[in-house]
Amino acid sequence: MSSSNLDLFSFAGKMKILHMSWLAFFISFVVWFNHAPLMLAISETLQLSPAEAKTILILNVALTIPARIAIGILVDKFGPKRTYSTLLAVGSVPCFMFAAADNFEQLALARFLMGFVGAGFVIGIRMVGEWFPAKQLGIAEGIYGGWGNFGSAAAAIVLPSLALAFGGDDGWRYAIAATGVLALLYSVVYFFSVSDTPKGSTYFKPKKAGAMEVTSYADLALYILMSVPLYAALTLLAWKLSPTGMKLLSEPATIAAYVVIWTLFAFNVYKIVHINAEYLAQPIEPIHRYQFKQVAILDLAYLVTFGSELAVVSMLPMFFHDTFKHTGITTVQAGLLASSFAFMNLVARPGGGWLSDKYGRKLSLSICVIGCAVGYAAMSQIDSSWPIALAFAATFLCSFFVQAGCGAVYAMVPLIKRRMTGQIAGMVGAYGNVGGVTFLTVLSFVTPEIFFLTIAATAVLVAVSVQFIEEPAGHMAEVMEDGSVAMIELN
Repeated sequence: MSSSNLDLFSFAGKMKILHMSWLAFFISFVVWFNHAPLMLAISETLQLSPAEAKTILILNVALTIPARIAIGILVDKFGPKRTYSTLLAVGSVPCFMFAAADNFEQLALARFLMGFVGAGFVIGIRMVGEWFPAKQLGIAEGIYGGWGNFGSAAAAIVLPSLALAFGGDDGWRYAIAATGVLALLYSVVYFFSVSDTPKGSTYFKPKKAGAMEVTSYADLALYILMSVPLYAALTLLAWKLSPTGMKLLSEPATIAAYVVIWTLFAFNVYKIVHINAEYLAQPIEPIHRYQFKQVAILDLAYLVTFGSELAVVSMLPMFFHDTFKHTGITTVQAGLLASSFAFMNLVARPGGGWLSDKYGRKLSLSICVIGCAVGYAAMSQIDSSWPIALAFAATFLCSFFVQAGCGAVYAMVPLIKRRMTGQIAGMVGAYGNVGGVTFLTVLSFVTPEIFFLTIAATAVLVAVSVQFIEEPAGHMAEVMEDGSVAMIELN
């Protein structure tokens, strides 16, 4: 087996861990998006208004932003095996709540809680990072992310047929409950099938849980600054549910939501300063230093790659239908055309990781983000005069760079600081959701053409910032439990 190729048909050693982990992520995404293909049946059964149906879709992503941060802290402290098993088991509970809901309020609460399952992605990033060497890390993380991400598409393909097989008005309830049973069963299988590290390896943990350690006061300021958009996105979601938006929350409830969000921000800043004050008071040896700008740039890169994917996948079926309705295109055909954007995850995300392993992390990420900018600029020009085949080709090409960019981002994440991989992956992952919320908010005010151009312009700015990232090289230092220093190879 060469340095960048993996024996995908093997189910031993590190390959077993990879297969077990992408399947855990796949199931978490099936559970997270189990409502989307069944929303029509759910709306009919519970007589939801269009505004209430849209609210359910928003609530599905609301909790994922803070959840990815929280899960990052938990996985670094308790290890991926226990964290993933617990998340899948606990995630089945809101699944059953959603399946049993009798009114909009119960449905909304269950969907809000379900957002926590969307944080499962972060756990496997740490697990795969523990088992694979740097020379294979990009493609391994790409397979984990790309194949696991396919869970949302699998839910769209399988669950309507499953609901039909159960039959009756409550078919959707049984289909959604079945995904909860699957998550619960797999949580047990995962726990007894994996270990956090290869035999004889050390699982490095942060000295203190609650926030990332930084190695300079400038990095401390940058860390606090980069935390602001996470809470700003939550504020934006609260505003969307307010009387000015979907009118789900009353004025006092909206104000209360704002107060809670920014109180949490203040507490987060306190934790960041508290944990780092003592750490920075002592001189930090050069071998233990890392630059937080690496994390900040990867945050922005994921915002424009995965963030734009979240937004575009939501609007693409309607965009294709409205643009080409003169050709007689049906909603099903438009949906199939649009699904190509998500289907690319299967090959493009591992492809981005493979490119990173083979040609360098910085170069690969630069090419992918520039490709995103060009791809979205091309998509902004799609109109009814285009042949459908050409519009599909432009979308397909753009989606390749978007997914490959996601793979290139996470090919670098585990190479920054091993003991904080979960927290770094959590913050970068949360920025993906920030991007999705931000771009979808932009779409609610502008035409699709301006929407695509906005993403393209953001990608150009991010491409410039990527030029300031440093290629991981040499070794990463971690302190063993006995006080000795372990050097982990980065290239």
